[in-house]
Order: sequence, then structure tokens, then C-alpha cells
Amino acid sequence: MIRIRPSAERGLGRESWLESRHSFSFHTYQDPSHMGFRQLRVINEDRVAPGAGFGMHEHRDMEIFSFVISGALEHRDNLGNRETIGPGELQMFSAGTGIRHSEYNPSDREPVHFFQIWIFPERQGLPPGYEKKSFDLAKPGLQLLASPEGDDGASVIHQDARVYYGLLDNGDAHVRPLAPGRHAWLQMVDGRLKLNGQGLMAGDGAALSEEKTLQLHALETARFLLFDLG
Repeated sequence: MIRIRPSAERGLGRESWLESRHSFSFHTYQDPSHMGFRQLRVINEDRVAPGAGFGMHEHRDMEIFSFVISGALEHRDNLGNRETIGPGELQMFSAGTGIRHSEYNPSDREPVHFFQIWIFPERQGLPPGYEKKSFDLAKPGLQLLASPEGDDGASVIHQDARVYYGLLDNGDAHVRPLAPGRHAWLQMVDGRLKLNGQGLMAGDGAALSEEKTLQLHALETARFLLFDLG
């Protein structure tokens, strides 16, 4: 079973300095029919203007990561971490018992385009943690961004979930098995592809359950995030 979440139906949060597209209910966008999918709670596609950002705020009991598509994002937190991440870089933190952080576009001329993802942890009360990883946005195929084991250079996530970044050039195909009892969410970044025969465009999402395989065929160069969920 595949359920498509068209880009145009996502929620929209807009400020003078921010455009945020919400796949699921978030902040001022309240939609009881879209509260998440399996362990996934938030997929926000954010564009932040130069010199602007999110001030210091607190999170608890959530696995949160930001993945930058273009521009730069500066992270600061009360654990003493201060880093700037650029295209293809991921910052992951386990909010656990509580973490305060801010996210800011340090550029004076270039906007930053990134995805922020929230995933429920396997249990509450984890100690807060932070790490940064780098990936190649131009590398074809699938790259593992996060997993429980942190294998293949991935970040560690405290949940039965594996998160991938995918790039398929125009005409390329990829077939991936989906184990029994597993579910998947595919979030398009840009381009066009077919997923099990159904067309997806930039910003579209798709929830998959009770499918044996994911059959991807790029109709033009396509970038996406793929979540393999318990």
C-alpha cells in the first residue's frame, strides 16, 4: 500500500525570514489526519533567509537531525557544541532529558535550505548527545545517514530506523527490498521519479506499508530522503 502526500498539501509556516513546509502537523499547522508516520513525527523543509534563524529553545525525548541541501546552518547548544554545517552535512542530537539549542544562517547573502527531521526515540530519558556527519550530495545511489548501529559512517539514532539520502540520475533505477513488517517513507528533495509505478515530484512524500520492494525509476535527476521504519 502506498499513500502519496503531495507537496502542495503540506502545511506552510511563513515569516519574513522563513519558509517552512510541514509534511506533518507542526506549530501553527494543525492537521489531526497527518500527525506523523510510524516513528516519524516531523519532516520540515526549511528555507531561512541570510542572517536569520531560530533562537535558543528546548527539546526533550526526541531524536532530531538537520540535513543541509544548500547554504549553511550554525548550531549552538547548552552542551557546548558550536558548529556550522554546509551542503551534505548532518547534525544529529538526542534531546533525551533536555537540550537547548539554536539554529542560525550565518551568511549575509545566501539563504539556507535544509530538512529538519524528528523521530521518536526507543525510550524516554536518554542522556542528551550530539554529533555531526558529512556526506556527498553528488554521489549516485543511496547513502546511509543514520542507523541504530551507526554503521557505514552513519550517525547513531536511538530508534529502529535507518535513514538514507538518495540520488538517481535521469533514467537510473534502483530496487530495494522492504522486509516483512517494515514500513518506509520517501521524501522528495527535487527532481521526478516513479515509486512502484506512482509519480513523485519535488516536495512530495510517500508512505509505504505491506510492500515487498521499493522500485525507484528516475524520470529526471532526483534527490530524496528514504526512511526504513519498524
